[in-house]
Amino acid sequence: MSRIHEALKKAEQERAAGHEERLEVPYPETAAAYAGSLPAASLPGSAGAAAMPSLASQFTFEALTARCANHQWHPDERTMLFFSNQENMPGMEDFRTLRSRLYQLREKMPLKKLLIGSCLPREGKTFVAANLAQVLVKQHGRRVLLIDGDLRGAKLHDVMGTTSSPGLSDYLLGEADEFSIVQRGPMENLFLIPAGRQVSSPAELAANGRLKLLMNRIEPLFDWIVLDSPPAMAVSDASLLANFCDGVLLVVRSTVTPSDVARKAKTEFREQQLLGVVLNGIDMDSSTYSRYYYGYDRAAAK
Repeated sequence: MSRIHEALKKAEQERAAGHEERLEVPYPETAAAYAGSLPAASLPGSAGAAAMPSLASQFTFEALTARCANHQWHPDERTMLFFSNQENMPGMEDFRTLRSRLYQLREKMPLKKLLIGSCLPREGKTFVAANLAQVLVKQHGRRVLLIDGDLRGAKLHDVMGTTSSPGLSDYLLGEADEFSIVQRGPMENLFLIPAGRQVSSPAELAANGRLKLLMNRIEPLFDWIVLDSPPAMAVSDASLLANFCDGVLLVVRSTVTPSDVARKAKTEFREQQLLGVVLNGIDMDSSTYSRYYYGYDRAAAK
């Protein structure tokens, strides 16, 4: 009888141990997505597996802040307005107004992931994306993630004064995990995913399924996610990236962007995606920062 009892006890312990091992994986639904989207070298048991995220580790904000890189950013305070020690630089109040408008829209619709686009290059979308992220995080307790989705002409790492890799492209290629591509800087609760290394086919890379996985993983950790995208009229990437966001702000440059181009750029996005237009570069006066002043027009998106 004692041997039978010991055998039953051992079997019960083995079943319990197997149950505990299964419970260690917090995201079982993502296992298939990883296996289907990663190159063979990145699958468990392969030589490249060490670089990939562990599905058995909890992906929380605390884990992210503990494991992501803490960088000494050196932003240009002439254009990155909220890194300066001044409280009333030209343009600051306009970004606060834009923030208020976004919260008003948030009362009517789900709104967390914002795509900042433009019609053409050099219209100021990166300036708007970066300063919008800064003003959003200035509210107490808000967590904001800024992502450089312009894999063709990345600029966010330049304006923030930091490195570009590892970044988004490295993650989409399956060569880096979420923890390694996120940067922390000197502004509390503001995080950055730079563009990463240059790639030959950005549109195809963005459509490989990894971006959706990334957004699903990081969205619960932040109050706002701001995505800087390529110009809408130049390439197809912007409309593709918009599918992963809740709304689009379109940046146009005063006296520069042709009106017919702006109208055509609107058609690159679904009407329900467009939140409004940011008018950049209004020459209000001769001050140093007048070229960065912008206006916001909700009706312009109609």
